Amino acid sequence: MSGIKAFVGARIFDGALWHDGKVLVTGGGHVDGITDPTSVPAEAEIIDTNGLLIAPGFIDLQVNGGGGVMFNNQPDVQGIRRICTTHAQFGTTALMVTLITDRPDVTSRAAEAGIAAGKARVPGFLGLHFEGPHLSVTRKGTHDPALIRTMETTDLEVLTACKAALPFVLTTIAPESVTVEQVAALRQAGIVVSLGHTDTGFDLVTAYAGAGVSMVTHLFNAMSPLGHREPGLVGAALSNGEFNCGLIADGFHVDPAAIGIALRAKNGPGRIFLVTDAMSTIGTEDDGFELNGRRVYRNGGRLTLADGTLAGADIDMLSCIRFMHEKMSVPLEEALKMASAYPAEAIGATDKGKLLPGADADFVLLTAGLQMHSTWIGGEKIHDTAHSGA
Repeated sequence: MSGIKAFVGARIFDGALWHDGKVLVTGGGHVDGITDPTSVPAEAEIIDTNGLLIAPGFIDLQVNGGGGVMFNNQPDVQGIRRICTTHAQFGTTALMVTLITDRPDVTSRAAEAGIAAGKARVPGFLGLHFEGPHLSVTRKGTHDPALIRTMETTDLEVLTACKAALPFVLTTIAPESVTVEQVAALRQAGIVVSLGHTDTGFDLVTAYAGAGVSMVTHLFNAMSPLGHREPGLVGAALSNGEFNCGLIADGFHVDPAAIGIALRAKNGPGRIFLVTDAMSTIGTEDDGFELNGRRVYRNGGRLTLADGTLAGADIDMLSCIRFMHEKMSVPLEEALKMASAYPAEAIGATDKGKLLPGADADFVLLTAGLQMHSTWIGGEKIHDTAHSGA
């Protein structure tokens, strides 16, 4: 075979528009185009989708674990590979493996693992997200307060060295633990900086935005709320059009009414995009796991510490899309964008989140009822529900 594939018989969403009666053509790991059936190259391998939906692969910028692996507990290439493989079963074709607040030695090992995974071209690995340890203890959430600390020169060096070897590095920080000058240095190195786990006020957020902060981590959760005299980080996230905001759409982290308000209130061009904040339980029957020496319990779709504090999420990206479409009445194309085009835009991944000529051939095949059929990365099928036992 020439490596050219033609996917026929599908309704195709290219990341912006729907195409009916057309054919998706891929080759060399990229999208060649969406064309008429009469224009398919003669040498192409024909793949009949039998009426399925094709959409850009999902992009998740906050994934702590999956397949029984927590990145904090297994910061190595094998752990990254297991996490990526697991989330591919649910349509995620690119993800940022996320390290939650931990010791400096674990952070260094995670950075080394990410660099090695990038060199090994692990399918689905997009880069690293360091969520902490430079946060606010008052908004710690599930992060171990004993491990939260201010950013030092050595921390900055670890992050910048990591970015020198990887295309995408994201870090969540709080102004309580990171200076404006450090944020400027992170941005100068090409690192995407997000605010989260902070009690900071609106005016200080504005100052940090001026230094290069462009994102807000899991909107509403572990941050200063919207008040009528102090708009807090929530108010800044919605009013500042330059901010892109992650959202955990599982029905537990944010009430549906608050999600609806945020969608209506968000100023652009920045977007609200979906993240899973997924833990090791995804793709398993595990009843919990250990994190920083503490037990996290799984029950009824929730993950909590012993005191009831939410500890990440027990949801995959396709389920987040279904929640937004079915529970929140978000149009399907918008829900798909929230899981593909918008996160790609948030980090500047210009070759992902769309099925246009030259883009990476990362996509999913779904049923009309939004159930998984298969996942493709670089034009190659890496998951097929019919043959996976899923």
